[in-house]
Amino acid sequence: MATTEIRITGLGGQGVILCGYIIGKAASIYSNQHATLTQSFGPEARGSACSAQVVVSDTRVLYPYVTSPQVMLAMSNDGYMTHKDTMADECTIVYEKDLVKPEKHGPKVKAYGIPATRIAEELGHKIVLNIVMLGFLEAMTDLISKEALRKGVESSVPAGTEELNLKAFDKGYEYGRQLKEKKAVKV
Repeated sequence: MATTEIRITGLGGQGVILCGYIIGKAASIYSNQHATLTQSFGPEARGSACSAQVVVSDTRVLYPYVTSPQVMLAMSNDGYMTHKDTMADECTIVYEKDLVKPEKHGPKVKAYGIPATRIAEELGHKIVLNIVMLGFLEAMTDLISKEALRKGVESSVPAGTEELNLKAFDKGYEYGRQLKEKKAVKV
């Protein structure tokens, strides 16, 4: 992987920025790569559109902004619709399949859905939706490494929630691995 641009999109309160932070931390601290994180959010703290942009590279990042992402993690339909046309021609989209309704894309676009909210609710806390998505993202893209991302999760979430968040990550990862074994779902 030379350089990968990642856009994470959703609503305030879904943990979009934390997701980007964990990816950047996992890459730069636990995987010996370079990473930048930029973020954008509306004036309201919860419920408004927000996004995090992460650039991960094997070499120094010369330009920190995402221009044509190869990876999108979409947790809201509004975010998906806003950013779908900015994606690279050949890209991977992972989305919350109960909240996002992806459009048909070209043959070089891989799209994978997960019922992350339902999985988070089964764990007893809807708030770990973002961490379920993060595990799923890693399973579908092999972006950094499972171990580095687990360390990023463990060192970034609030004290006392580490076990729950690691379970959420593992559930998302396992769902992705099972989906990959069956067959990629094209949208």
